[in-house]
Amino acid sequence: MARRRSDDKRQRIQQAAIKVFARKGYFAAKVSEIAKKAGVADGTIYLYFRNKEAILVALFDEIMAEHVEQGRRELAKASTPAERLRIVAERHLSLLGGNRDLAVVFQVELRQSTKFMKRFSASWLKDYFALLDHAIEDAQQAGSLRSDLPRKLVARAFFGALDEMVTSWILADKDYDLARWAAPLVDLFLNGAALGRVPVPAQAEALALSGAD
Repeated sequence: MARRRSDDKRQRIQQAAIKVFARKGYFAAKVSEIAKKAGVADGTIYLYFRNKEAILVALFDEIMAEHVEQGRRELAKASTPAERLRIVAERHLSLLGGNRDLAVVFQVELRQSTKFMKRFSASWLKDYFALLDHAIEDAQQAGSLRSDLPRKLVARAFFGALDEMVTSWILADKDYDLARWAAPLVDLFLNGAALGRVPVPAQAEALALSGAD
């Protein structure tokens, strides 16, 4: 019972931190504000976390570890490449679309520090991309996606679409169900938006058109 109460208090601190980080900004937030939001004494925070940074790190690591593990279990049950991609998209959009404060911390606060970006890119983001790479590889082998394109390029393009959808949702004036766009996104990704094949300029021509050196 004592351990359960301890775990509950730790979780309360983390949930309070999400709200404070989202509304005040990570760098402007104070440990005392997190403690007040969690309903605990300031000193109690340090029984569970070394400092404010440790709260953020644990927050991301634990949420994403659970997200990736649940994703693995769901993907193992999927029978088609399209279903696997839909699961990835739906889980991504549901996780962040279900908690606007968490989405703000993920999309905005995390990206204000290259230190945090590098750390998380080497940990949970690496695991997340491994999961996505596997789904892309299945789709390429099944012929649902072109196999001549580098898998990492395809995976990052897919992630980029999801990422932009979450950012747009945060900035929107009205709330809407973000997860409902998972299936249309996968449809667009697998089938494209053009009615017919559109020729893509060669690299040299494309660079010339863009004005790049």
